[in-house]
Amino acid sequence: MTRWGSVLRGLGLLAVLAAWPVAAQEQQGDLDWRPQVASPAYATDGPLIRVDEGHGGVQTIDGRYAGFAALMRADGYRVDAWRGRLDAPGALDGIAVLVISNAASPADGSRISAFDEAEIEAVAHWVERGGALLLAADHAPHGTAAEALGARFGVTMGKGYAFQPSRGDVTANLVFPRQALGDHPIIAGRNESEDIQVVETFTGQSIAGPEGGAVLLAMSDNVLEAPDLAALQTIRRRLRAGEKTDLVMAELARPALSAQGVAFPFGGGRVVVLGEAGMLTAQIVRFPDQPEREPYRFGLNTEGHDDQQFALNLMHWLSRILP
Repeated sequence: MTRWGSVLRGLGLLAVLAAWPVAAQEQQGDLDWRPQVASPAYATDGPLIRVDEGHGGVQTIDGRYAGFAALMRADGYRVDAWRGRLDAPGALDGIAVLVISNAASPADGSRISAFDEAEIEAVAHWVERGGALLLAADHAPHGTAAEALGARFGVTMGKGYAFQPSRGDVTANLVFPRQALGDHPIIAGRNESEDIQVVETFTGQSIAGPEGGAVLLAMSDNVLEAPDLAALQTIRRRLRAGEKTDLVMAELARPALSAQGVAFPFGGGRVVVLGEAGMLTAQIVRFPDQPEREPYRFGLNTEGHDDQQFALNLMHWLSRILP
């Protein structure tokens, strides 16, 4: 499979979050963002999208995923949250698309997977019978937490931090130009106005889909993956100190898997898996100790990409507006 060069755009979210003490940052949903949809899929009362909030993730529809919920509602969908087990009665009833984003391993340490076998089988059987799943799992530790669920659908998780070397530093914001986007209805949209030209992601992992699956976001040859944040920070420090890139990468990184987004049928249903979750959000990072400092925004509330239309096209395919 050909892998295309990505466009670098600064150092991105990784540099912002690494440059300041955690106590001096506030990362949250941008609740002031108001998405506009030129041609909504539904006037009112569209299909129901359910966001899983029962597995330790911070991506809630009233918080960091508020922007996603607002965009989908502007397109005419209904959006709600589920905070229980996914094999519980009613968990998957009456919904068009299940969204699982950045689930986390149980806090009690009982297992690594965010989902036990019964939940995984419940979701898989529901999709096989015609359901639709959007699974987003970005940088470590979220790939590990979602690994077992992804594997049930034939998806492999990189489980680290995907990045590109960039002039003696690194960037984890990856930009996918048109050449790196797959030949798929999600990329083409319903008409020319919805055709996707560029997608940006904001610090995630790499993934590989099942045989026959469509690659939506193809990684370039120079994308690598660090196993964890400590390794990535060490790579940045050593590159900034002038060490040779090839030697540092050979010691601390590995080649990334082939994609950061895949789509495929599964039985009678449909699945999209993304190796980055922030691209579907509208988030903001504030610096309370420096009130004069401009907040850093990332996700749907930024410009220079087609992420908003990409998110809409994902839902249109999963809910079968697109073929």
